[in-house]
Amino acid sequence: MSQTEPFAADGVRWPSNGISEVPFRVYTDQDTYDGEQERLFQGETWQYLCLEAELKEPGDFVSTTVGEVAVIGVRNGAGEINAFVNRCVHRGNLLCMERQGKVKKFSCMYHGWTYDLDGQLTGVAFEEGVQGKGGMAPEFRKDEHRLRPLRVAVLGGLVFGTFSDTVPGLEAWLGPDVVRGLLRVMNRTPYVLGRNTQVLPNNWKLYIENVKDTYHASILHLFLTTFKINKLTMPGGVYINPDGGNHYSYAKLDYAAETKAYKDAGLRAESEFRLQDNSVVESIDEYGDGVSVQILTIMPGMVLQQVRNTIAVRVIRPRGVDKTELEWIHLGFDGDDEDMTERRLRQGNLIGPAGYVAMEDGFIGGFVQRALQYNDGGAGIVMMGGHEADSQPFKASEAAIRGFWKHYRALMGE
Repeated sequence: MSQTEPFAADGVRWPSNGISEVPFRVYTDQDTYDGEQERLFQGETWQYLCLEAELKEPGDFVSTTVGEVAVIGVRNGAGEINAFVNRCVHRGNLLCMERQGKVKKFSCMYHGWTYDLDGQLTGVAFEEGVQGKGGMAPEFRKDEHRLRPLRVAVLGGLVFGTFSDTVPGLEAWLGPDVVRGLLRVMNRTPYVLGRNTQVLPNNWKLYIENVKDTYHASILHLFLTTFKINKLTMPGGVYINPDGGNHYSYAKLDYAAETKAYKDAGLRAESEFRLQDNSVVESIDEYGDGVSVQILTIMPGMVLQQVRNTIAVRVIRPRGVDKTELEWIHLGFDGDDEDMTERRLRQGNLIGPAGYVAMEDGFIGGFVQRALQYNDGGAGIVMMGGHEADSQPFKASEAAIRGFWKHYRALMGE
């Protein structure tokens, strides 16, 4: 073993430079995946849970997952939002089966144990036994048992939770640049226009890398360049928080962006394809700053996107070493008129599982995973834009990917 390639605790060999070469085995190794569940998803991170608007009234709840752990978010009688693990303390049964609804209490279908909206155990079926026989042991106390809680914070109408008691507050953890980018988009009360869910045949980290990768966007996605939605030659940049894991990139609308750089590189910048109905790409500058695309990521598995006037939260949920569930939550906002709602729905065709733009992102990770099958030696090269993980005033860079791996390695203790 080379002295420049030490083994990490999980057995994956990392090159000595740390974040500009990434060992392919991190996408295929089961021990690594298991460690991520504990150290990332249940560790020092904040996770997106749901929209605050989905928990409008006491008793409104949403069932979701943090990594592979089932979680419930609910508004209690005092109007506060709580979150706790969706697992009965009795025998470990999944407590809540529905994705969303309204309840006065949570009741386990297995043995009938009940919990209030703060996760406290309130009822045990046959606690006193039947006809004076049986029942719980004398030392059992309901008030000593509750569902495992998460800390909760709300920002821009988005609800986040963490298992950690020591991670800094949400805004401090996100960093000022990412908070600014989030609140730029989430500056009104959102509501759900619709949802799509797809299953990707690849490791979850390949998708989070993809959305941090400004380099590929106008190479892989012919639609972006053909209809001048996003090119590397357009004004824009990348903001990365000091830890590296949270970021946003942006591009400003510029129909006159230079295409010579694409032609000199032998890359396709235009195509013969045309739209019979251009309304799918026609947009208005609703934020007044000329930004037509903003992609924001929150470590380890949430994306907030603005592509023209289509706004969505994407939630990345690992479902095994080579399987990922990706949920798209398409948003509208209070104050949208009929024209804007129609525009958002129409432009929703750009993204999602079969989106004109996002379709390629749905399969490219699967191609990578297939190539790594029993062939995961070596490391990928992540050197575009240098070796650091700092904010940059340009987009021809992989700095945000390096930022992910910087924070990842810190959390994993490597």
